[in-house]
Amino acid sequence: MKNGRTDSIIQYVREHPGVSSSDIITGLGLNISPATLRRDLALLVADNKLSVEGQNKGTRYFVSPTYDMLAPIDVEMYFKKEIDQRKIIDHFNFELLGILKDAPLFTKREHEKLIGLQQQFRENVAKLTPAQYKKEMERLAVDLSWKSSQIEGNTYSLLETERLLLEKETASGKSLGEATMLLNHKEALDYLIENPNYLQPLSVAKIENIHGILIHDLDADRNIRTRRIGITGTNYRPLDNEFQIREALDDVCDLVNRREDIFEKALLLLVLISYIQPFNDGNKRTARIVSNAELMANYYCPISFRTIDSVEYKKAMLVFYEQNNISVFKQIFIDQFEFAVTTYF
Repeated sequence: MKNGRTDSIIQYVREHPGVSSSDIITGLGLNISPATLRRDLALLVADNKLSVEGQNKGTRYFVSPTYDMLAPIDVEMYFKKEIDQRKIIDHFNFELLGILKDAPLFTKREHEKLIGLQQQFRENVAKLTPAQYKKEMERLAVDLSWKSSQIEGNTYSLLETERLLLEKETASGKSLGEATMLLNHKEALDYLIENPNYLQPLSVAKIENIHGILIHDLDADRNIRTRRIGITGTNYRPLDNEFQIREALDDVCDLVNRREDIFEKALLLLVLISYIQPFNDGNKRTARIVSNAELMANYYCPISFRTIDSVEYKKAMLVFYEQNNISVFKQIFIDQFEFAVTTYF
């Protein structure tokens, strides 16, 4: 299907909700057969861009409630506009969790790719001895601790991180706080490796406990925040009411616990914990660890994020904060899952 025709069909359906396929051909003046249009429409439905009601001649088409959330965004073009020039959703969107309740996040092709990679992971692990598996998990834990900390501004190199975590050798010229951040990552991961079902089912209290490990001995408050915070680089304002924050995080736990697909669970945790910003500090670190805990609890390959550029990671999060669009971050998730499967184990 040509992109131009795809865009035209979606726009027409957006302007005329509940149209039939014959209405679309007539309204757009398309020089294609009804069978060709039906194939186009079937692909758009499969990719969660359109939704359908009715059957046969009574079939009617609507733009999917998740379309704007999943539609591709040109990140480079988006960030050519300065912070105050961008048209954004500058407040917490209370309707977002409702939209996400039953929304499939991955297209059929994306999901098939992830399932294939997971099968490859299990086949690879089956060939490893327990000692080899433990070594690979340790290697991934070092990479994840390093990258997750680097995204937050930590200046330890990967080699320095490895020395710190495996040999307890601090790097010269680095602050105690940087070393503590890395060591806390490793402690949280070790705890979840030893207790893989700790977050099953997910709860606010358990997320708070993981956050507590991550910010131990750092200048950060434990538990749900009670004051307003701002996010650098955006005019999006998270919730500032402690009770609403807790309720939103509880709703996320309920949403994730009800989901069946493990990939969707992990992706939702990555973006929604960061979106809510339930803590004064350590939100994205907590999101990455909790998301990985969901993968590990179900014997899925964990993700190190080792090859993602920190700036690109932050831009993907800003797109979600400002537009509630998950497409950019979803691609990061898919790419990093593929990297993990083909690099470790």
